[in-house]
Amino acid sequence: MKTPHILIVDDEPNIVMSLEFLMRKNGYQVGIARNGTEALAAIAQTPFDLVLLDVMMPDVDGYRVCQQLRQRPDRAGTKVIFLSAKSREADVRKGYEAGADLYIPKPFSTRQLMEKVRELLTM
Repeated sequence: MKTPHILIVDDEPNIVMSLEFLMRKNGYQVGIARNGTEALAAIAQTPFDLVLLDVMMPDVDGYRVCQQLRQRPDRAGTKVIFLSAKSREADVRKGYEAGADLYIPKPFSTRQLMEKVRELLTM
Protein backbone atom coordinates (compact mmCIF):
# COMPACT_ATOMS: atom_id res chain seq x y z
CA MET A 1 0.00 0.00 0.00
CA LYS A 2 1.36 3.38 -0.89
CA THR A 3 2.12 5.95 1.79
CA PRO A 4 -0.68 8.51 1.97
CA HIS A 5 0.31 11.95 0.69
CA ILE A 6 -0.91 14.95 2.67
CA LEU A 7 -0.89 18.59 1.60
CA ILE A 8 -0.59 21.16 4.38
CA VAL A 9 -1.93 24.59 3.43
CA ASP A 10 -1.38 27.42 5.91
CA ASP A 11 0.23 30.85 5.82
CA GLU A 12 1.41 30.54 9.43
CA PRO A 13 4.97 29.06 9.39
CA ASN A 14 4.78 27.67 12.96
CA ILE A 15 1.61 25.76 12.17
CA VAL A 16 3.08 24.42 8.94
CA MET A 17 6.19 23.26 10.81
CA SER A 18 4.33 21.52 13.61
CA LEU A 19 1.84 19.87 11.24
CA GLU A 20 4.62 18.74 8.93
CA PHE A 21 6.52 17.24 11.86
CA LEU A 22 3.38 15.51 13.14
CA MET A 23 2.42 14.04 9.75
CA ARG A 24 5.95 12.84 8.94
CA LYS A 25 6.28 11.32 12.42
CA ASN A 26 3.11 9.35 11.70
CA GLY A 27 4.58 8.05 8.46
CA TYR A 28 2.88 10.26 5.86
CA GLN A 29 4.42 11.97 2.82
CA VAL A 30 3.97 15.72 3.08
CA GLY A 31 3.56 18.57 0.63
CA ILE A 32 3.39 22.21 1.72
CA ALA A 33 1.62 25.25 0.31
CA ARG A 34 1.85 28.63 2.01
CA ASN A 35 -1.20 30.17 0.36
CA GLY A 36 -4.22 29.35 -1.76
CA THR A 37 -2.46 29.93 -5.08
CA GLU A 38 0.35 27.52 -4.16
CA ALA A 39 -2.25 25.04 -2.91
CA LEU A 40 -4.16 25.04 -6.20
CA ALA A 41 -0.92 24.57 -8.15
CA ALA A 42 0.11 21.66 -5.89
CA ILE A 43 -3.32 20.03 -6.18
CA ALA A 44 -3.21 20.32 -9.98
CA GLN A 45 0.17 18.59 -10.00
CA THR A 46 -0.21 15.89 -7.36
CA PRO A 47 -3.12 13.62 -6.39
CA PHE A 48 -3.00 14.17 -2.62
CA ASP A 49 -4.94 11.78 -0.40
CA LEU A 50 -5.75 14.49 2.13
CA VAL A 51 -5.50 18.27 2.36
CA LEU A 52 -5.18 20.08 5.70
CA LEU A 53 -6.52 23.48 4.79
CA ASP A 54 -6.52 26.83 6.57
CA VAL A 55 -9.46 29.12 5.79
CA MET A 56 -7.94 32.57 6.16
CA MET A 57 -5.14 33.17 3.69
CA PRO A 58 -3.99 36.36 2.00
CA ASP A 59 -4.82 35.47 -1.60
CA VAL A 60 -7.27 32.66 -2.32
CA ASP A 61 -9.08 31.57 0.85
CA GLY A 62 -9.51 27.97 1.93
CA TYR A 63 -13.17 27.85 0.90
CA ARG A 64 -12.25 28.72 -2.70
CA VAL A 65 -9.38 26.20 -2.71
CA CYS A 66 -11.76 23.49 -1.51
CA GLN A 67 -14.46 24.42 -4.05
CA GLN A 68 -11.94 24.31 -6.91
CA LEU A 69 -10.58 20.98 -5.70
CA ARG A 70 -14.13 19.59 -5.60
CA GLN A 71 -14.69 20.64 -9.22
CA ARG A 72 -11.88 18.33 -10.41
CA PRO A 73 -13.18 14.81 -11.16
CA ASP A 74 -9.58 13.54 -11.06
CA ARG A 75 -9.34 14.59 -7.41
CA ALA A 76 -12.65 13.10 -6.27
CA GLY A 77 -10.87 10.87 -3.73
CA THR A 78 -9.05 13.71 -1.98
CA LYS A 79 -10.22 14.30 1.59
CA VAL A 80 -10.26 17.84 2.98
CA ILE A 81 -9.95 18.87 6.62
CA PHE A 82 -10.33 22.56 7.41
CA LEU A 83 -8.22 23.76 10.34
CA SER A 84 -9.40 27.22 11.17
CA ALA A 85 -9.53 29.86 13.86
CA LYS A 86 -12.90 30.81 12.37
CA SER A 87 -15.16 28.64 14.47
CA ARG A 88 -18.53 30.40 14.25
CA GLU A 89 -21.34 28.15 13.12
CA ALA A 90 -21.67 30.08 9.84
CA ASP A 91 -17.96 29.59 9.07
CA VAL A 92 -18.15 25.88 9.80
CA ARG A 93 -21.27 25.52 7.65
CA LYS A 94 -19.54 27.40 4.83
CA GLY A 95 -16.64 24.94 5.09
CA TYR A 96 -18.91 21.95 4.68
CA GLU A 97 -20.77 23.68 1.85
CA ALA A 98 -17.44 24.21 0.09
CA GLY A 99 -16.94 20.44 0.25
CA ALA A 100 -14.95 19.77 3.41
CA ASP A 101 -14.96 16.29 4.92
CA LEU A 102 -14.23 17.76 8.33
CA TYR A 103 -13.90 21.16 9.99
CA ILE A 104 -11.68 21.39 13.06
CA PRO A 105 -11.46 24.70 14.93
CA LYS A 106 -8.04 25.98 16.07
CA PRO A 107 -6.56 25.46 18.56
CA PHE A 108 -6.97 21.70 18.18
CA SER A 109 -5.44 18.70 19.91
CA THR A 110 -2.86 16.96 17.74
CA ARG A 111 -4.05 13.60 19.05
CA GLN A 112 -7.61 14.34 17.95
CA LEU A 113 -6.34 15.56 14.57
CA MET A 114 -4.30 12.38 14.00
CA GLU A 115 -7.33 10.23 14.87
CA LYS A 116 -9.44 12.10 12.31
CA VAL A 117 -6.71 11.96 9.65
CA ARG A 118 -6.38 8.19 10.09
CA GLU A 119 -10.16 7.79 10.04
CA LEU A 120 -10.57 9.73 6.79
CA LEU A 121 -7.66 7.98 5.09
CA THR A 122 -9.14 4.54 5.79
CA MET A 123 -12.59 5.49 4.45
